[in-house]
Amino acid sequence: MRIAVPHNMNRKEARKRVDERLASLLGQFGDQAEEMEHKWDGDTLRFKGKAKGLKVQGTVEVTDAAMIVHAKLPLLALPFEGRIKEAVQKEADSMFA
Repeated sequence: MRIAVPHNMNRKEARKRVDERLASLLGQFGDQAEEMEHKWDGDTLRFKGKAKGLKVQGTVEVTDAAMIVHAKLPLLALPFEGRIKEAVQKEADSMFA
């Protein structure tokens, strides 16, 4: 799954927004997530863990013009990819509004 969300800020500010939203989401939904790990490698956030028992992993890359999410969904989640993508897109859009 790939989602690209344009932004109009520098990378540092965009990374800060990603960090803030991640902290907020983990605080809000952390009880539904297990073994969550995330780490910045330059301007790329690498993440993995389980959500509702399903493994998820991927990256969030911050460029000068966009935030690009690449996520590998488990086979069981593929029928819900459209809804998952829509929810992630909505969160990302609001982050840079």
